[in-house]
Amino acid sequence: MSRHGLHRHPRSGRPRRKALALGVIGASVVTGIVATMMPLLAAEDLAIQAVADTTATRVPQDGDNAVKSTLATCPARCDGNPRGARDAVIRFAVTTLPATAVNVRATLRVHSWRTFAATVTAHGSRIDAAAPRPVATAPSPAVDTVTGVRSGFNEWDVSPLVTDNGTVTVSLAQTGPETRIYWASAENRDPELRPRLLVTYDVGNRPAPTPSTASPAPPTPSASPSTPAKPSPTVSPSRPAPRPTPSASTGTGGCGEVSPELVPSCGAWWGMYSPTSAADGWDHGRAVAEVEEQVGRKFDIVHRYHDFSNAGSNGAFPDVYQREQMRDGRLMFFAWESRIFSTGKVLAWSDVYGGRYDATIDAVAGRIRDSGVPVFLGFDHEPEDEPEKGSDAEFVRAWRYVHDRFAAAGAHNAVWVWTMMGWSGHYDRYAGLYPGDRYVDWVAYDPYNFHVCNGSKVWKSPSATIGNFYRWLDEHGIGAGKPRMLAEFGTNFDAADPGAKRRWFEEFPAALKAHPKIKAAIYFNSPGMTTTTATCDMRMNHDSAALAGFTRAGQDGYLRQPTRGSR
Repeated sequence: MSRHGLHRHPRSGRPRRKALALGVIGASVVTGIVATMMPLLAAEDLAIQAVADTTATRVPQDGDNAVKSTLATCPARCDGNPRGARDAVIRFAVTTLPATAVNVRATLRVHSWRTFAATVTAHGSRIDAAAPRPVATAPSPAVDTVTGVRSGFNEWDVSPLVTDNGTVTVSLAQTGPETRIYWASAENRDPELRPRLLVTYDVGNRPAPTPSTASPAPPTPSASPSTPAKPSPTVSPSRPAPRPTPSASTGTGGCGEVSPELVPSCGAWWGMYSPTSAADGWDHGRAVAEVEEQVGRKFDIVHRYHDFSNAGSNGAFPDVYQREQMRDGRLMFFAWESRIFSTGKVLAWSDVYGGRYDATIDAVAGRIRDSGVPVFLGFDHEPEDEPEKGSDAEFVRAWRYVHDRFAAAGAHNAVWVWTMMGWSGHYDRYAGLYPGDRYVDWVAYDPYNFHVCNGSKVWKSPSATIGNFYRWLDEHGIGAGKPRMLAEFGTNFDAADPGAKRRWFEEFPAALKAHPKIKAAIYFNSPGMTTTTATCDMRMNHDSAALAGFTRAGQDGYLRQPTRGSR
């Protein structure tokens, strides 16, 4: 977990905040995903730009509102003018909604630059959104209301207005402070700030294929080192070459398929990091199982952090809990840290690529190889926040060194996940931290809606939380073509709005659908570097409302892969 570079525990004799457990899905289980399960009926999404917008008002001094870079809302008495009311009017054209669409959901997103103690209500509208200065008419019944305008994108559920293809016009009416609120219009010079209508839907009336009765064989964790299983046979064990660039799917392209790099052909994996302690007997398996019982499903991915001790549960992985989770059909994600949790010792990257820890690297590579199943593996997540380990160039050299030793050991079942904080303050460093396409299978980052946990008052929607670094990666081409993962994500609650966290979780699947390169999302269910207070609690199950929202998110078809884990 990162808070703009302040996310590590003080170095002490205790393990770091992330010394936990996970499990794996075998090569035979991956094959069984295709052979034994029904294809997923994935939800679809449309991100629609406004085709016209204006501000409805009787104030002639406003000029041509249809060509301005901003929209405005204001109550009847506005900035001292008793007849200064203004409504923002936005029109969208929905043209590609299929006839088989069901469960249609529509969210209007409009950007404000400031926070206001105002109430803004969305209505269906008959006003001409292309007119330069139309007169506001009596509004239709309210569709949704935002109480308390936030700096950034504000969202209204306008699903009742979208039932089929056609024109949708929405007006926004303000009550509250007698001053104008400005919103970004479709003419704003920053395209990222322009209004959008996010439409999501499920595809109905699709024939369900007859599932096979074949049962996937369990993985064999005791496979002989002399005959290791090779889920990725394109790399010869005699040639320690980096893995090729992964493809999105190795089959026909239908739902229910998984590539050798563990990329699902439809939707996204749903994962969990759940901490434990000495008081719980360090039972990492139970820590995950208890959350699964609360949410009524199994997670596709279980995330755990390990060290370079090569001993005990922290370093000698996969351990007994992870092997059990592997047998039960879960994917394991090992985040491998170059430090010793028990002593707090930090290892230098120069020592890693200098050969000092070859015995540890080779031992871990051998155990992962002998598990005979594909696993997610990351080396030193969030390295931009590890200055004591060395330079960015030294991190890249250490990453490649560890990767190549795994290849030399025949551990081709390791799927390499490069995980960054994704903070804008480090954007100038990410190109120098990237090991290269031949050494990376997935690109991951750790977005959070901390709200007041890090001293901010900004409440970020799921889309705002995950969207910034996603767009930056697109714009700069780092890891182009690679699947993306939220290796950690989380949200605080809003003490002033008890339902905000529940709604945040309920809106999360739609945010993922709007960012389709994200193929896995793992919740970090721990305070991490935050302090749990009356206004800060990052856990998804800190109260019943938050738990209900998280549970509902996990029930979305987009996050229910046709595997033993998530069904």
